[in-house]
Order: sequence, then C-alpha cells, then structure tokens
Amino acid sequence: MSLLSAKRLEKHYGHHIVLENLNFSVEQGEFVTLVGASGCGKTTFLKMLLGTEAISKGTLLLDGQPIPNEPGPDRGVVFQKYSVFPHLTVLGNVMMADELHSAKLLGKTFGATRRRAIENANARIDEVGLGHALHKYPHELSGGMQQRLAIAQALMMRPRILLLDEPFGALDPGIRQDMHALITRLWQEQQLTIFMITHDLKEAFALGTRLWVFDKTRHDPQAPNAYGATITYDLPLGQHTDDALSAQAFSQQLAERGGATHTQETLL
Repeated sequence: MSLLSAKRLEKHYGHHIVLENLNFSVEQGEFVTLVGASGCGKTTFLKMLLGTEAISKGTLLLDGQPIPNEPGPDRGVVFQKYSVFPHLTVLGNVMMADELHSAKLLGKTFGATRRRAIENANARIDEVGLGHALHKYPHELSGGMQQRLAIAQALMMRPRILLLDEPFGALDPGIRQDMHALITRLWQEQQLTIFMITHDLKEAFALGTRLWVFDKTRHDPQAPNAYGATITYDLPLGQHTDDALSAQAFSQQLAERGGATHTQETLL
C-alpha cells in the first residue's frame, strides 16, 4: 500500500477552481519536488496534505485512510518565512511542539515529561547543527540558523512526512548549499517522505527523487478561474545526472511544449 495517494483530487474556493484532477501515488521515502508558477496551487496542495485545507472533491489517502482534516504529529512543515517564536530561545522553540502536544490545556510540561521533552529537543537541535546556540533567541541567529531552527521544530514529533514550502528561497547561495546537504542527510537518516516546493528547477533536480510540475491544461480567457492546475509532469529523477544541465534541458522542453508558466525565467 502506498503511503499517500489521491484520485481525482480537487480544491475549489467557491467558483474559483485552484486544483483539479490530481491523481498520484507516493511511497514512503520518496522526495517529491514541486514546481510551477506562483499562484498555481502548490502551497494549497501542501496545506491539504498538512490537514489545514479541506478537499473539495476526490480522495486523498494516508495509509489507505482519508487524511485527517487537521495537522498531526506524523506531518511536519517548514515555510520560507521563519516560523519561530521570537520570545523563546532555540531550546524553547523546539520544545514547544512537544509541550503543545503533551499538555494541550496548559501548554507546558512538568517533571519527567518535561525532562524527556528537553532530551528530545536537544537531540533535534544537535541534528540540525545548533547545539552551540541552545539559549540564543531568534533575533540573535542568522537566516540560515533560523531555518535550521524551523527544521528542528518540524522534526520534534518525529514525523513521517515533511512538507517544505520554499524553505531555502530567501537564503544566500552558499547557505542554500549547506541547507541542501542538511535536508538530504535528515531525509536519508530518518527515512522521511518529503514534499518540497521550489522555484529553482536546479534545486528540484538536485534534491528530489521525483519532480512534479503544476500547471493548467485548460484555459478560458473569459473565465480565468474556471479551470485549475494539475500535475502535468511526473518525472522520476536519477541520482547520477548533471542537475544543472538536466534542469536547463527540461525547462527548454517545457517552453517548447507551450508551458508558458514554466519558462527558464520563472524556474531557473
């Protein structure tokens, strides 16, 4: 049985169709990179996987069962903008996920439960290379360090699925390379299933085992919201290819086939 599957999945907001006719099957341990023009529904799709957006039509299954309509510890998420609590230290930020899960009423744990939470948080912080910054606050961290903190938060509950919404888009190229190495290591060590949105096709080829392109296959100039995006390409990615050349060739292929929203200018 696949970890995640969808059949004729759609998302509407009133008469505005965002996504339509999504059909896929994803196995545990896959790394799926998502590309497409801004506003085509990629983030909406991640929110459906997270459980914060309800489906409009079709089915979306996790382990053969309808995906819960609320976030759970089996799904972690990291956004492009640093989603950390400014008034908490690195340790406090990472512990927060455990405390909210274990102590829903008070939002704070005590005794042996708290000691276990601290040990767990320390382990996650060490995994992302922030062990030296336990007691620093977010404003004392660089952009790359803040994103490492956000990843540690997302991993605190040991999720099976990690959702990444352009997590490295705001980082300098050198720092992005470091983050690529980090996320690849965590994916392999923890056997995560990852869905990552990116506007950088080279990044998509470098990190993913599978590439999805979101685009509309139907257009009506008189009613631009009448049709939604779907997965127009589902491409398996090899681990021994030249990522830059592969990305450039694929971008050119998209342009030649009329994928106007996925030219080199928007994806590279």
